Amino acid sequence: MTDQIKIGFAPTRRNIFSADAAIEYADKTRAKLDELKVNYVDIKDANADGLLYDDDGMHKIAAKFQAAHIDGLFLANENFGTEFECARLAKQFNVPVLLWGPKDEAPAADGSRLRDTQCGLFAIGKVLRRFNVPFTYLVNVDIDDPEFTRGVEDFIKVCNIVKTFKQTRILQVGPRPFDFWSTMVNEGELLEKFNISLSPIPLPELVDEIHDLQDKKDPDIAKTVAYLREIADVQIADKDLNMVAALKVALKRKMVQYGCNAGAIQCWTALQNEIGILPYASESLLQDEGMPVTCETDIHGVISELLVEAATMGEHRAIFADVNCRHPENPNGELLQHLGVFPFSTAKNKPILPKSHFVFDYPGSVGFEAQDGHYTLCRFDGDHGEYSLLLGNAETNPGPYEQGTYVWLQFANLNRFETKLVYGPYIHHIAAVRDDVVPVLYEACKYLNVKPDFYDPIEEDVQAYLRGDITSIIKK
Repeated sequence: MTDQIKIGFAPTRRNIFSADAAIEYADKTRAKLDELKVNYVDIKDANADGLLYDDDGMHKIAAKFQAAHIDGLFLANENFGTEFECARLAKQFNVPVLLWGPKDEAPAADGSRLRDTQCGLFAIGKVLRRFNVPFTYLVNVDIDDPEFTRGVEDFIKVCNIVKTFKQTRILQVGPRPFDFWSTMVNEGELLEKFNISLSPIPLPELVDEIHDLQDKKDPDIAKTVAYLREIADVQIADKDLNMVAALKVALKRKMVQYGCNAGAIQCWTALQNEIGILPYASESLLQDEGMPVTCETDIHGVISELLVEAATMGEHRAIFADVNCRHPENPNGELLQHLGVFPFSTAKNKPILPKSHFVFDYPGSVGFEAQDGHYTLCRFDGDHGEYSLLLGNAETNPGPYEQGTYVWLQFANLNRFETKLVYGPYIHHIAAVRDDVVPVLYEACKYLNVKPDFYDPIEEDVQAYLRGDITSIIKK
């Protein structure tokens, strides 16, 4: 998965320390990146050393990285390093920056030292601050230390989050339902602050696409129908199943047409008057294809999904749920549920497509319980010009059967979580993924101009993980 992200690799040295030792450690770093299958752009052609240390080399390196459209910059401090060249280079790119240097060897018998790498890291960090360049620090460990591998892999995830966020374009199908004032967003602000753009289309445009696909008997409809019959217990009429498939294909075509990586739809009630089904099974299919679509035109909700999935490098698909009600017996248990909008791949049992649901008397919903495990919860939201990312963990907990897609989660303290949602700026919709990605989401916030916000007091644990002091923030 690391090949999705392109890293500019800029090892650096300072002239008064051993150039030979810096070259040796730069090559060791290259070998390790190769071993980890990192997709990186090298600078061996910048000068004879293949290292950053002067203006001439810096300009060549910057041009090469710009031409390659790097997603992140790795400053590897192979001896003391040239702090001002590192900062000048980093300033030219609006991408995450990783700073690391290999642990110094013991002084020679005569008391001399070859590299002074750690000392140079302090200098580089200070000058990056002077240049207002946010950066991620990977502690001064040996290159074969497991912490180096984890730090590089986590940094790549951070780069993926930032890249996804900054390249997001969302297909907005219809306005929000009138009753959902909680899902209103500031379209201009999303573009101005974050480069997130919306592609709004009216419901009739989508409906026309559906009918056109059906009239032409588009083969993707039949393929989708066959796939649904294979993976689910289909209890709806053939004509309704055909409409579920046609809606899925139409949504995907419209996202491709408008260059979108996600969507949000006015899921009720105008849509049912036009095509006679709920959109949730169609959305669940798209969730599995990495093109999430949220209901109630929840723009901030689908951004939350994109972020939490990017944190897993697309390895895990996110569920998108209403936070519904407390567990009848467990004081820290909570129901996350919806009529669908959970990817089929997250099902614990065989999914069903029921004839109708207790909320809406229409076909098109999905029913299953989500898989057990530890979940990361995430909600991007904001108001009054300020945006934050709600973060935390929970784990599955047994609970009563529910219609629709659902999972019961146990929180460390449900009152804290509940109070965060009530005070806001969040609402009752949340994205969750079966993985421990809170630290990389937290680290990504410094590059997104978004404030990280925890519903549990875990910030010190997250920082300890990022320093390498602990291996996980989830209490096993």
